[in-house]
Amino acid sequence: MQFKKRYIFRAILFLICGITVAICGIGAKHYYHLTVSNFRSHDNAEHSYNIYPGTTIDGVLNMLDEDYDIGSHQDFMLHARLMHFNYPEPGHYTFDAKISNRELIDRLRLGKQTPVNITWNNAVFTREQLAGKVTNNIMMDSVTLLQYLENEDFLKQYGLNKETSRCLFIPNTYQVFWTITPEQLFARMKFEYNAFWNDERRTKAEELGLTPIEVTIIASIIEGESRSKTELPIIASLYLNRVKKGMPLQACPTIKYAVGDFKLKRILYRHLAVDSPYNTYKNPGLPPGPIRCPNPQSIDYVLNAPKTNYLYMCANPALDGTHIFSSTYSNHAAAAAQYRHTMDTIQWN
Repeated sequence: MQFKKRYIFRAILFLICGITVAICGIGAKHYYHLTVSNFRSHDNAEHSYNIYPGTTIDGVLNMLDEDYDIGSHQDFMLHARLMHFNYPEPGHYTFDAKISNRELIDRLRLGKQTPVNITWNNAVFTREQLAGKVTNNIMMDSVTLLQYLENEDFLKQYGLNKETSRCLFIPNTYQVFWTITPEQLFARMKFEYNAFWNDERRTKAEELGLTPIEVTIIASIIEGESRSKTELPIIASLYLNRVKKGMPLQACPTIKYAVGDFKLKRILYRHLAVDSPYNTYKNPGLPPGPIRCPNPQSIDYVLNAPKTNYLYMCANPALDGTHIFSSTYSNHAAAAAQYRHTMDTIQWN
C-alpha cells in the first residue's frame, strides 16, 4: 500500500512537471514570437510592401509569406486578437529580416510607415509630366494630382494658377509617406518652396523688379537655351536686360514649348507663327508660366546674373554648343547669318 501511494504521488508529480514544462514551453514560444521573432526573411534581408486600403490581416500574411518564414500563423492571429488588431493601416512599410509579432502589429495598427522618396529633375516640362513623376512612388495617381495642378480655386491659396502651379515643385528628392494626400503634398511643397525662397533670395528678386514666380519662369527659359552652365548666367543677364527694356523675349525654348516639341532642333518661320501665349516672338513680356521645372541652381543664376549689355544671342557657327552674344542687332544679324549659312551647308551636304 505504501509503495502504491508513492507510485501515485510520483506519477502525479511527473504529470504536474510535464504540464508545467509544456505550459512553460508554450509560454516561451509565445513570448519569443511576440517579442523576438516570428518572421525571418528567406534571404536575411529587409523587404518592403505597399499595403492598400481594405487589405486584411490574411492579405498581409500572404504578402509576407512570399519573403519570410513564418514561425506560427496561429500565434500571430492570437496575438493580433489580444492586441485588438483588426485591419492594417494603409501605407508603405519596410520590415527587417527578423520581425516579432508585436513589432509587426504595432506598426500596422498605428500606421508607422517607412517614408518613400519622390524625385524629379528639370527634364519635366508639362503638368502632365510633373504629375507622372511625382506620383511614381506614392499611392496617389497622376490623374488626381493633375486635377489639383489645374484647379484654379484650390491654387488660389498658394497665389498660383494652373500655368504657374509647377513653380511650387522645385526639382529635388523629398521623403514623404506613401499615403500622402494632394492637400498634404501641396502643403509640403509650399514648406520647401518657402525654405528655398528665403529672405535673401526674395530680396534679390525684388531688386530685379521680379517676383519669385517670374524669376522661375526666366530660369526655365535659360535652361532651354544652353547646356553650358558657364553660359547660363550670361543668358540670364540677357533676358533680364530684355525684360527691363520691355523688349520681346524672342526665346526659342518657348517656341518649342508652344508647339509641344521639346526636342525640336531648328526653329523655322512656321514655328514662330504658332498661336500660343508661350510664343514670345508674338507676345510681349514673360510667358504665363515656366516651360519646365528649373533647377534651383538656375534660379540662382537669374538672381545673381552678371551685369551685361547683351540683348541678343545666336548659336555659335562652330556648332560647339556655345553662343555668340551681342549688344547690337547689327552684330547679332551678322552672327545669325553666319550660323544659317553653316546649317544650310550641312543640310545640302
